[in-house]
Amino acid sequence: MSRVDDVKAFMPGERATLAPLGHGVLDGLSFAVKDLFDVAGTPTTYGNPDWARTHPTAAATAPVVLDLLEAGAALAGKTKTVELAYGLTGENTWYETPLNPRAPDRFPGGSSCGSAAAVAGGLVDFALGSDTGGSVRIPASYCGLYGLRPSWGAISLAGACGLAPSFDTCGWFARSAAVMERVGAALLPAEEGGRGLSGILLKAEEPWINAEPATARALGAAMSALEKIGGAPLRVDVAPEGLPALYEHFRCIQAQEAWATLGSWVVATKPRFGPGVAERFSAAREMDPAKAAAGRAFRRAFRARLHAVLAGGAVMVYPTSPCAAPLLTASPGNQNTVREATMGVTAIAGLAGLCEVTLPVGQVEGAPVGLSLVAAPGRDHSLLRLAGAIAEELGLE
Repeated sequence: MSRVDDVKAFMPGERATLAPLGHGVLDGLSFAVKDLFDVAGTPTTYGNPDWARTHPTAAATAPVVLDLLEAGAALAGKTKTVELAYGLTGENTWYETPLNPRAPDRFPGGSSCGSAAAVAGGLVDFALGSDTGGSVRIPASYCGLYGLRPSWGAISLAGACGLAPSFDTCGWFARSAAVMERVGAALLPAEEGGRGLSGILLKAEEPWINAEPATARALGAAMSALEKIGGAPLRVDVAPEGLPALYEHFRCIQAQEAWATLGSWVVATKPRFGPGVAERFSAAREMDPAKAAAGRAFRRAFRARLHAVLAGGAVMVYPTSPCAAPLLTASPGNQNTVREATMGVTAIAGLAGLCEVTLPVGQVEGAPVGLSLVAAPGRDHSLLRLAGAIAEELGLE
């Protein structure tokens, strides 16, 4: 287990801690929450000191945090986030970037960087994050964790800072599939009758082609385990337009929503931003409405396509990220290349509102890489159970 000071996952200063409010499926577990979820009596900084300065201390605790406390878990603190959740590497200029405990010379991934670092470092049993464009799935892959982006709208985001509401979700990290399922039992709505998984596996071609060869090789054992459970996968093309087109449509919708959500505050406050964040908000401000409208039109068609493919309970499988986490020494240009290649993949579930769980099943040059399982909306519980079966087949924690 890592030392708290070494991992740098928690927000500086006095930690927000809360005892359980009841007993349930999470008895005996500790958790942390990304510092965009409100905890009564504690500032919500959203990763930026000017946000903290211009917003009052939270008067109430976010319902999702209360759900965890009422299920028996204890809150151990609030964790760092990329500023306004608008970034993928996990950097934070103001509060210091958390360590990646599984690959200390690499970025932890963002924007839920502190939550991933806290779990990977053994500081808590699980942690809440948010996932708009990959902010749970990518840190989970980079830090060697399980991570879930739930079906869009499955979990309330009341009491949480928003970025792009039609994509924002509340997800979580854990070191074991069993803990992932326990958290799901506390937070996710029950599955409707007959909405489980069919056992049909679909190997989505574009993300595999997009992945670096070393990443694809590192996931081979997990694919073999998956085939033992579900049989040989069928190969499918889910994005004949190409992953760059998915990324572009996602980027345009997200940017327009980010400016609609946060632009008034940015204009009024003129906040200081770290590298890359100011540029993203500048681009959001200048987003061509026609491009965003085209993105929304594409999303409607793409969502209908993917829902039809997965309607019977099939599961798509592909690399969570095309590569391991970038090195801390990576140039801004290299980081952006990785960002674009990665978000073309994470946009699949994002645009279609699907549930996606990533499993820590591979390594490239000693750094973790994850394998994603993706299912239709409302099949989150079944997806987590499948992740547990694969973990058992592979002998994972």
